[in-house]
Amino acid sequence: MLTPALALKIFEGFSIERWNDLVRPFELIEMDKAAEKMIAAYIIGKFEERRGRPIDWEWAMYAVFFDLLQKIALSDIKSPVRRKIKNEFPREYRELSRWALGQYDGLLYDRELLEGFESYMLGTPGNDPVRERTNLVLRGAHKYATFRELEMISLVNEPERLQKIKAEITEELADLRDLPGLQMLLNKERPYRFLLVIEQLRFQNRWNQTPRVPKTSVLGHSFFVAALTLLLGRSQESPRCPRRRYNDFFSALFHDLPEAVTRDIISPVKQATGGLSEIIKKIEAEVVASELTPLMEDFYRDELMFFTRDEFTDRVVIDGRTVPVSPEDLDGRYNRDDCSPAGGTVIRAADHIAAFLEADRSIKHGITSTHLTEGRDNIRNSYAAARKIHGFDIRGFFAGFA
Repeated sequence: MLTPALALKIFEGFSIERWNDLVRPFELIEMDKAAEKMIAAYIIGKFEERRGRPIDWEWAMYAVFFDLLQKIALSDIKSPVRRKIKNEFPREYRELSRWALGQYDGLLYDRELLEGFESYMLGTPGNDPVRERTNLVLRGAHKYATFRELEMISLVNEPERLQKIKAEITEELADLRDLPGLQMLLNKERPYRFLLVIEQLRFQNRWNQTPRVPKTSVLGHSFFVAALTLLLGRSQESPRCPRRRYNDFFSALFHDLPEAVTRDIISPVKQATGGLSEIIKKIEAEVVASELTPLMEDFYRDELMFFTRDEFTDRVVIDGRTVPVSPEDLDGRYNRDDCSPAGGTVIRAADHIAAFLEADRSIKHGITSTHLTEGRDNIRNSYAAARKIHGFDIRGFFAGFA
């Protein structure tokens, strides 16, 4: 269940800096790394599915989320040090993992979710080949996301500073040569060019017209919305079918994908005239079609377009057509894998929660402006007292912030 305390804990991922012992041309933030890792995992995983090798997407979504929770709890320990403890001192590593789990006591009330987090943290062994293949994909995505950061900071650091790190990452990537999607990324083929465009979201700050602490990028915001969507789905009174869980998470992750080529246009500007919002939506679709769609592989292009088109609308696929439906029908008669349901209103709520926290946290830190206070208050006041989003009391959630 999503609570204000848990949302604030996850939000700490925006304050964890990476590579902070090296020269950095821009801020490298843990939430952004989680987003790039998940997107890379999607691309690599789709290539695996094309080879007839199924991926456990449910586990992939939660594993990246659990990894972020782990990083938030253990942010003071550098990754190489943590790996050394894990490999050479397994008993101490298990104790450290249990300590990290303890940091979420009173935050994770969902027993099943807590057990999944514990399994991830303690590395519970299994013999499921699909899970093993998924973990391999996640490992490749993790190493690649780290490698991309290394490539970007290498432009401003002396080679001597990076030699050892680069050698270690290169060696680890060489062990993953059985993943064709990863190899295409490393060889800078079309999937790399697609990801390169998405990476532009890492350089675009949200609320760019006002000072704010911490700053959040559009890319990091996208993963935060996906994580919130994952948790909001668990708050529903009736379980979502597997395809709904998949569609909701990845629709949230990619909901701002058009901004990679159009840049972020803030809501007040979109609403400046009665028809401007629809005009902007139309222009976004045209730009995406001309600049972004050609970089997508044909075996996942339609799915990505389904994720990003009408992303805040509850919708299903009937006879090959995307059809808007009511929240009641989405949770009821269409809650079936064969209908490919997607909960746009849940994603919209998660997007509003993320924007609310972005404004509220800065105000609480003493960095405020009219843009932030009005934005925060407008979001909170836009939800009627009795309104629930697929069973989630969003008004009550906002009431938890003084």
